[in-house]
Amino acid sequence: MSNKSRKRLETIDIESPKPRSLEMNTGLSEAQRTEIAEGLKKVLADSYCLMLMSHNYHWNVKGMHFHTIHEMTEEHYTELFEAIDVIAERIRALGHLAPGTLSEFNDLTSINIPNSDLSEMEMVADLLEAHEAITRSLRNALAPADEAGDEATLDLITERLDFHEKTSWMFRSMLER
Repeated sequence: MSNKSRKRLETIDIESPKPRSLEMNTGLSEAQRTEIAEGLKKVLADSYCLMLMSHNYHWNVKGMHFHTIHEMTEEHYTELFEAIDVIAERIRALGHLAPGTLSEFNDLTSINIPNSDLSEMEMVADLLEAHEAITRSLRNALAPADEAGDEATLDLITERLDFHEKTSWMFRSMLER
């Protein structure tokens, strides 16, 4: 529906079966909500693809560090699964549809497709690269939310940054000598 067909709440006939869209009045302009939602859509796609990568490597890792990587990736894909829902719901709260298909995620993500043939340390390096990519996506989404005074999105981004930066540090530590 176009903006012109959106109605204010007080003008709605709630008994009418006709499709309708309500005007949003939350203190953020439509342009602000759109810019913030677009950044979060990339974060959502990256998060979903990293969840799949983590799950893939959880199943397929081999080597001396099998147990450590197997346990870490399980913790990560479980945490990412919960975060994905929070991110998608924030996009919806901003008045936008959340991407939800593999095709949409593939178009938006900067995460590599997982490769089960990698060695255990190559998997760790791939996971490190993916967590750093999401960190960059989060930082890109930060400025529009900050400029708009969107505290809810800022809180979400801050929480996600903490998780991905801590995880990056752990994976980097596994690779350094």
